[in-house]
Parts: sequence; structure tokens; C-alpha cells
Amino acid sequence: MKLATLADNEIMITLTALACLLAGAFVVGRLFERLQAPKVVGEIIGGMLFGGTFLGAIAPDLMGRLFNGYSEEGKVLNIFYQLGLSFLMFSSGYNTAIDLQRKNARIFFSLFIGSTLIPMVMGLAFVKGFAPYFIGTADSYVSFLLVFIIGIAITSIPVISKIFFDMGIINTRFANVVLTASTLQDLCLWILLNTAIDIALSEELNIWNMCVVIFLTLSLFLAVNFIGRKLEKINVQISNASFMQVCFISLFFIVAALGCLKINMMYSAFLTGYIIRGITNKDKNAAEKVKCITDFSFAFFVPVYFALVGIQLNLIHNFSLFRFAAFFAIAFALEWIGTVVVLIIATSLRRRVIWNFGITMNARGGPGIVLATVAYNYGIINTEFFTVLILTTMLSSLIAGYWLRGQQKKDESVFEKLTKEETIQ
Repeated sequence: MKLATLADNEIMITLTALACLLAGAFVVGRLFERLQAPKVVGEIIGGMLFGGTFLGAIAPDLMGRLFNGYSEEGKVLNIFYQLGLSFLMFSSGYNTAIDLQRKNARIFFSLFIGSTLIPMVMGLAFVKGFAPYFIGTADSYVSFLLVFIIGIAITSIPVISKIFFDMGIINTRFANVVLTASTLQDLCLWILLNTAIDIALSEELNIWNMCVVIFLTLSLFLAVNFIGRKLEKINVQISNASFMQVCFISLFFIVAALGCLKINMMYSAFLTGYIIRGITNKDKNAAEKVKCITDFSFAFFVPVYFALVGIQLNLIHNFSLFRFAAFFAIAFALEWIGTVVVLIIATSLRRRVIWNFGITMNARGGPGIVLATVAYNYGIINTEFFTVLILTTMLSSLIAGYWLRGQQKKDESVFEKLTKEETIQ
């Protein structure tokens, strides 16, 4: 077998394009870190610098030579795009842990209902108004409806975790409740997204197929969770030299195998990370070994992924500021209202704590970006809604980050003493 190769000039164009994307993501990402804002937002804006909003508007020929220099360049860059998505979800899966502490259980379930179910139900009232402007080439109204309500309710575990780490409150009760609720929330939303994709691909609403996909997706998670707990009792030790190779083999093989069952790549990668966590639970050095993978991924593949997300955004064409503002206001308000109302009714939390939950659960971050890119790739949404979802993700994450830091400056105990009784004590 002889491998097909790119010409020398095509390789140089590809490497130059990757270097530009990495440079943009690195520079703007670091700038946002200095401003104590989520790095992911800066990485997306770094990619936007080379898209239709900036470089494409100023020097379209240069943009064409860099990112459309030969017919297959889009496909080559898409490989890095998919690898970035896979490693991002692998890392999320490895770091997922549902921790239901008894004293937090009531708060957790109230938060899950308020930030997930209620916003999604209320969001149904707005679908018809946005569908004519946002529906994609797949022309599947049901798939669009599912993506629309997911976009309203989704919360980002990676972005929220990073904010908590930076603030030094990752081990507080507040952080535990948020991350646990977000984990279950994301699991439910990934199931809905898988269902939306299956409907879009089949080009019809088949209730039986939809039920099969939901059952299969949920069963996979429960099976992986069960197997992981059993494997926790086994002392599995993998040498440093082999660990990364085992992770890569597992990731690519499982993604390919589950793809045959119509399980989406991002969910398969998430499950792979979760499996690796369970298998290596007894290995005290496993976290450091995985950190080597995530450090490399977050230095190369993930920034390229976010930069490629940014380069697809075009705020000059195919974009309505009014519709973006309307969707953002609706999404932010519905999740905030649902969270706040349920917590006021069902818990004895302090009002400041309730406000904090309402703002924090609005941070859409990485999962919001994954939702937008996957739905866009499958034609469920169009370019404008793709842009709207990404901008909503960026703005909501910025608001949550700055809000929580402001609350910390006022009173850091607000993240540990959640109820009114605890404040009195």
C-alpha cells in the first residue's frame, strides 16, 4: 500500500495555518488569563482574527491562501479539529465524578431541576419564533428544537472547574454542588444531542429509533459506571511509557466502535475518559499520567479546535445583533429564573448563595461550544445560530467568572456557609 501525500507547498501551507491558529489562540488566550477571564474565550477570539470578521474582511486573498490554499486543506484541518474535540471530551470524562454528599442532596436535586428541566420546558415557547432564522440544512425541526432547548440549559464543567481552581474554592460545598449538578445535567443533554443527531441523519422522526438511541446512550453510561466501580477494586498499574499509548488506543478504538452504533464521537470520547478513570483508580500516579496527555492536548489540539471554532464565526455576514441579544437574554434569564425560583421554594439557602447559583449555572463554556459545533456539522443549525451559540457561550462564561470573583472579594464564606442556619452559627 502506498500512502497518498500532500505536495511540499501544501504541507507548508498547512503548517503555516496551524502556526497562525496556535499563535492567535496563545496570545489572546494569555491576554484573557491576565484579565482573569476564561482562557477558552480568548482562544476562540484568537481564531476569529483569521476568519471573516477580521482577516477575511481586511485581506480576503491572504485568508484564502492561508486556509484555503489547496482543495483538501479544509479536510486536513478538520482532522485536528476532531482530535481537539475528542481530547477535550476525554479530559472531561476522566475528571467527571458524581459526588452526592448527603447534606447537599436536597440542594443538588433542586439545582438540577431548576437549571435544567424548567429552562428547557420554558424554552419550548420560543422555538417557533427563532426556527425560521436558525434552522440548518438538515431541515429537521425536531432536531433543531432539541438543540435549541439544550443551548438554553447547558452548563460548562471545564470552565466552571477552571474558575473554581483559579479562585481556590474547588473544594468548597458550593463547588461540589455545582459540579455534581452539572455532571448529571451534561449527561442528560448529551443524550438529547445524540437523539437530535440520529433524527437529523434519518431525516424523519422515528419514535422507536429515538427511544433506542436514548436507551443505548443511557445504558452505555450506566454500564461504564458499573464496570468502572468493579474495576476500582482491581489494582491496575500501567507504566508511564505505555500509559499514553493505552489511552490513545482506547480512545480511537472506542470512538470508532461506538460510531458503528450511531453514538456520536464527543460522547464516545467522554465515556472513554470515564472508563480510564475507573480502570486506573488504584494507581496513585494515574492523575499525573493523564495530566501529561491533557497538558499536551491543551497546548496543541484543544487550542487549535477552539481557534477553528473562532475562524468560522463571521460577525459581518450572516449575523443579526438583535437576534443574538434576544436569544442571549432569553437563555440567560430562563436558566437564572428556573434556578433561583426552585432554590427559593425548595431550600433554605441564603439569597446571595441562590443568586450565585443562578449566575454560575449560566456559564456554558466548552459544552456549549461542543453543542454548537456538532449541531452545525450535522446541519441541524445554520451559520447564524452557530455564531449566536458561540457568542452566548463566551459572554455567559465571562459574566460568571467576574461575578464569582466579585462575590469572593465581598465574603469568601458564601461558598461554604450556604444556608441561613449555617450563617447564624
